[in-house]
Parts: sequence; C-alpha cells; structure tokens
Amino acid sequence: MTTPICAGNGNIRVVDWLALELRRHGVDFVFGVDGANIEDLYDAVHYTPGIQAIVAKHEFSAGTMADGYARATSRMSVVATTSGGGAVNLVPALAESYASRVPVLAIVGQPPRPLEGNGAFQDGSGRAGSMDLQAVFRPVSGHCARVERPEEIAEALAHALAAMRDDLPAVLLIPKDVQQAHLTAVPPPQGRPERRPAVPAQLADFAQHLADTPGRILVVAGPEVARHDARGELSDLVDRLDAFVAVSPDAKDAVDGEDPRLLGVIGVMGHPAVEKVLRHGVTCVCIGTTMPVMTRGGVDFSETPVLSIGSVTPHIESRHLQTENLASTLARLAAVLPTRVDAPDSETLYAPAHLEPPAHDGGGVRYHDGMHVLDRVIPDDADIFVDAGNTGAAAVHYVGARRRGRYVVALGMGGMGYAFGAGIGCAFARGGRTVVIAGDGAFFMHGMEIHTAIEHRLPVTFVIVNNNAHAMCVTREQLYYGGNYSFNRFAPSHIASGLGAMFPGLMCHSAETVADFEAAMHDAMAHSGPAVVEVICSTDEIPPFAPFLSSEIAKEKTHDRHDFRNHQSLARA
Repeated sequence: MTTPICAGNGNIRVVDWLALELRRHGVDFVFGVDGANIEDLYDAVHYTPGIQAIVAKHEFSAGTMADGYARATSRMSVVATTSGGGAVNLVPALAESYASRVPVLAIVGQPPRPLEGNGAFQDGSGRAGSMDLQAVFRPVSGHCARVERPEEIAEALAHALAAMRDDLPAVLLIPKDVQQAHLTAVPPPQGRPERRPAVPAQLADFAQHLADTPGRILVVAGPEVARHDARGELSDLVDRLDAFVAVSPDAKDAVDGEDPRLLGVIGVMGHPAVEKVLRHGVTCVCIGTTMPVMTRGGVDFSETPVLSIGSVTPHIESRHLQTENLASTLARLAAVLPTRVDAPDSETLYAPAHLEPPAHDGGGVRYHDGMHVLDRVIPDDADIFVDAGNTGAAAVHYVGARRRGRYVVALGMGGMGYAFGAGIGCAFARGGRTVVIAGDGAFFMHGMEIHTAIEHRLPVTFVIVNNNAHAMCVTREQLYYGGNYSFNRFAPSHIASGLGAMFPGLMCHSAETVADFEAAMHDAMAHSGPAVVEVICSTDEIPPFAPFLSSEIAKEKTHDRHDFRNHQSLARA
C-alpha cells in the first residue's frame, strides 16, 4: 500500500494528482468495480481527504450510479473500472449518459504499456489483433483518450472536462504503469466544468417572435430543465406567456405537479389533455427537450408551429434558440418578453385525464391501483427512479413527481435495470429517501445491486412489480404476433422472500392485494434503511402506453369485423 507523496514537492503519482483534481472539482464519490488495472486509483482515492470509493456489484450499475448521482446534483460524477470485461460492461451505462447528455467521467484502467500488443491479459490497446477500447468508447462519449505518457494526464483531463461542460460523458483510458508513474512537475489545476454564462445574441428577436405568436401557447418541458436547475426560470417564463404546460416522459420533475397549467405528460405514455390542446390550435414551445420518439410519439405536429430552446436542436422542425445556459436564457427571455394578451379558454376542455387501457380480470394488483398507492404514500421530498417496460409506462403515467425530489426515467437507451444503480447513486448524492420502481425483468438483470444499498445502509425503497415476465414483450407478442406463443413468460418467483433469505435484516414485503401493498409501502417509508416491496401483478394486463392501446383498438375492430362476417355467413347458410 502506498502513501501518496505531497503534491507540492513535484514528485507525485499520476493517480494521486488525478484524485486530488477530482476532489478539487467537487467529486466526493468514485463509483466502480476494483481490479488489477485500476487498483492504483482506488489506492489514491483512499488517501485523498473528502473523496470515497463505492464498489458496486457490476460495472453497468457502477456507471448508472454515477449517472444517477450526476442527474441528482447537476454536477459531474466519476466511475472507475478495470480493463477487459469490466471496461466493456461499462459501455451500456455510458451509452445512456451519452444519449441523455449526463456528464459522467469514466476512468478505465488498462494493462501496462510494455505488455500491450504482447499477449497482455485484457488487452484493449487495439495492437496485434486485440480489441481497441478507444474505438469502443468513442461513440458513447464526448471525448475519449488514451493517456500514453504521465505528462499527458493534465491535458487529457482538460479535454474531458470540456466534454462534460457540454453535458457529455468522457472516458480516460490509463495504462497501469502510467497510473503508477511519478510526475516530475505538477500540472496546473484544470478549470472547473461549469456552465458557460453566455446568453444567445438572437434572444431579442426570438422574444419578439414569441410575443407576436397568435393564440395560446403550449410549453413542452424536457429533462434539460431539471438537469440545469432551471425550474424557477421556466415557471416565470410560463407565467409571462400565460401558457399551458406539458412535460416529456423523462421530465416529470421539471414542473410543479400542483401547477394548474400542467396538462400532464406528452408522448407515448402521455395524457389525453395534451393531445386535445394541440388539436385546438396552439403554438408549441419545446424547452430543454430534443423531442425524441417517446416524447412526440402519437402526437401530430404537422399543423403545429414549433419554437424550441435548448442545447440541442430538436428532432422536429422548429425555430430554435441555441443556448448552453438554459436557466440564464429563460430568465433573460422572460425579462425582455412583451406582455401577451390571450382570449380566455374553457378550462373544462383541457381537464387532466388518463389513458384508458382495456379492462383486465387477471390475478394480482392492477397497474392503475398499484401506482396510485405509490402516489399516495411516497413522501414529498423523495426521489423517484423508474425503470423500463410496462412498469415504467404505468409509473410515468400515474405516479407524479414529488415537489422537492427528482423523478428520473432513463429514456436515452432504456436499459433495463438502470434504476437500481441510479437510485443508489442518487441516495449517496442527496441522502434522503429514494424510491426505485422496477419490474421483475429489470430486477433479474441488475437487482443484486440492492446489496450495495444494504452495505451502506442507504434509505432506498425498491418497489418490484412482479408479473413473472418481460411483460412489455408479452404484450407485443399478443398485440402484434397473434399471441400464439411466448418467449417472455417466466416461471413464478418469490423475489421478496428470496431476498429476505439472502440478506438477513433487510426489510422485505410481498403484496398480492392493494391493501397489503399500501401497508407494506407505509412500513418501508418509515424504515430508515433499505427495503424491498414486491407487488404481484398480472402478466397480461395492458399498460397505459398509447401504441399498445391503438393496437388493441385495431385488434378489437378486426375481431368485430370477423364476428360480423361469420354472423353473415351463418345467416346465409
């Protein structure tokens, strides 16, 4: 074990300098999985005051911990993994961060340089037929670099920080011998990855165009609003515009859920009031969203004028105001915007409503009822992390964001199991109650990360909706392929009792009725440490997911036509 040399004497290991720089940038946790080619960084972190290493059970979950931490704090975060399989396991987590524009720094250890290309174990140099990890990580990062010599570390970190200023992850691949090498001269401190304060030069023209827009306005708020902590500025602008508001599925915490102007979620998991407003002729102003398919799906924008504000141009045609500082831009826009005068609306026309999935009489708790239990019981200051699948669609549609908490749904890549690690990362960041809502399929992928919450006594409640299937795939089999077979149904499992046996002392409940589920959730919310609540649902229930409901209606119409033709044939006979 090595005690690092003081940075002031010009003789410090690369990893010690790197750990000190990370701390200087406000990093207090390094998430990851240790291993031979990254252990020197873990050693340095141990001896650096104010920074702690958190070892996960899998590199994907370590990456999602860093992702969840960054989303919860609006700051950069760090994940550190070893070479080989450890490095490759990190790729899907960084892909989520890249797609969702989350500033995560990945530090990935590599074999010593003299062994690369010479049969090194877990060689990722690309030499002599080995895998080229730099080529693997480039597509899922804003910057990826190999640090070939000790003196390159400062420049490599500077480029990584620049990528994170653009809300993109960055990757540093550092061979073990470079990590261990001593710097003969201490590099100067690197600039902090803080948001640039510039306000777009065309803001005044954009404001005038917005003021001249006739009729009512619908603001669609996206995840960039919460990530950049621009909620207050958005609210002021909405007041100034006297606008309706909708949120993208991954931005439920961008707007106060009690705001009377909030119509709900837009898109495939959305609420009918949003589409109704669009049908009655409004101008749509997209703020902090790229309007991906999950946000614009099922909504016709062909006759709707669209304006947009954010760091990335949206995927629908719009007049776009590019900004790297959303909060500042929204504040300045509200300040210079002339007063708009609009005709009064019939508020009943835009009353919030839910989608109506077909009635289902199978066993277990209905999605609607279970999610309403969560909406009643989860406290106002809790953070909510929602996983993919039918469970995610139901949660996004029925469970509201808490007024003082984050609400995160990973729709960049939609990787199943994301919420387990991300919720844990958020709990490290904010220290309060975090609720993870995931299905049994997601649990079987990455649910063992619950062990990390147990190790650190984190106040995370894991709600596992157990329908003994990859239920969204089962629904697709039924709606699109006739339902004559299934690859996606599981043998029954008893997740809560199994976890209780594995981890003595872990609070575990399993509920088959709404009353039992509500009682279990009250117990879990009152518990100071981690808890698991399993709720049994039906495999075959269709969730509030617009494409499925459209397919179900079409299927019913087809059945009706077949029944009618059969009736005619019998009548003729």
